Amino acid sequence: MDLFVIIALLVVLSAFYSYINARFIKLPGTIGIVTIAIAISIITIVVDSLNPSIARYLTVLAKNINFSRTVLNIMLGFLLFSGSFSLNTKRLKKEMRPVFVLSTIGVILSTAIFGGLFYGITILFHIHIPLVYCFLFGALISPTDPVAVGAIIKNSRLPVNLETIISGESLLNDGIGLVLFVTILEFTESGGDKLDFAKTALLFVREVFGGIVLGIVFGFIAFRLMKTITDFQTIVLVSVALVMSISVAATFMHFSIPLAVVTAGLFAGNRSINIDSTEHSHQALEKFWQLIDEMLNTILFVMIGLQMINLPYLNNYWLIGGLGIIVILLSRWFSIMIPLVFFKKIVTSNLKNINILTWAGLRGGISIALALSLPYSPYRHIILAGSYFIVIFSVVVQGLTLNKVINAFIPTEGK
Repeated sequence: MDLFVIIALLVVLSAFYSYINARFIKLPGTIGIVTIAIAISIITIVVDSLNPSIARYLTVLAKNINFSRTVLNIMLGFLLFSGSFSLNTKRLKKEMRPVFVLSTIGVILSTAIFGGLFYGITILFHIHIPLVYCFLFGALISPTDPVAVGAIIKNSRLPVNLETIISGESLLNDGIGLVLFVTILEFTESGGDKLDFAKTALLFVREVFGGIVLGIVFGFIAFRLMKTITDFQTIVLVSVALVMSISVAATFMHFSIPLAVVTAGLFAGNRSINIDSTEHSHQALEKFWQLIDEMLNTILFVMIGLQMINLPYLNNYWLIGGLGIIVILLSRWFSIMIPLVFFKKIVTSNLKNINILTWAGLRGGISIALALSLPYSPYRHIILAGSYFIVIFSVVVQGLTLNKVINAFIPTEGK
């Protein structure tokens, strides 16, 4: 299928789903779009089995999209930049300690806890999957997804401090999550008999610190360029070029694209590009990136729904998916609770906040993209199906009930 046709069909589907949701269903945007996309994908699978010619174009569209490459190499940079550009950096600095602990130690703990619990449960249900693959599953599903988180909490009643912690954590935890994922994946591919710690340390330094430095350098250059002009069209082009150049450079140098883009977004977003008081280019640029964020979010979640057509074996793994949902919620809760016990001076919170942070820790397209990037093994379908169930539950169920959970624990406190 031609690239333009693929993009056109995705945009048409996104507009159609958005209209149906806004006109008739009236669920929160992201949740409604995912729900409609899943329902239509199920109908497509059924129709395709009865008469393939009727569902031909939607089936071909789903099978022609390289979801993993599209999300990780193309869409993610734009989505993360828009999220970080509009993030309140003053609030982030105030909550930086809990954000740092949750985005590093929290991810490692969640991966370990998830892997151990999932392995134990699979033994109980006589499902054979090696422990190292359980940890691999934990590594790709533990980091909270900044795209899903940003889309859901945008209209929630989260208190300001918790919103900042959740947003900041989701933007910063991809670095450690990616290192864990790549390290454990390398361990599985080597047969589980060796692990090069020097190579792992070098990978961490290159991915994380290289990405941060790249983001600062490119962000500074772009900011200085935008600061010297007043033409808004050129300012927008420079910001778009910033994201695209970072994605290309980070891929070429094997740096972390998410960390590089987030760093550039925080750097540029924290500094006004207005030349004088009569110019409002910075505010207009924020609105531009908010529009890009909402459009790409819609397309991404339409793509998540379409993945059902590519995963016809999902009905074989509903049990593993249900177990995975329970395990990830437990892992998330303990990965927040344990740092509170050992880092009381750094992280201050209470049981109510832990419950809210647990329920607001959403997973999204990045987890599915990482699962799809796994090389073939007897356990790939189990991990992919489990990831899909967790993501759908996370976006639809947790997203729909987040405000109810907030009201239950903090009934008198709003945003």
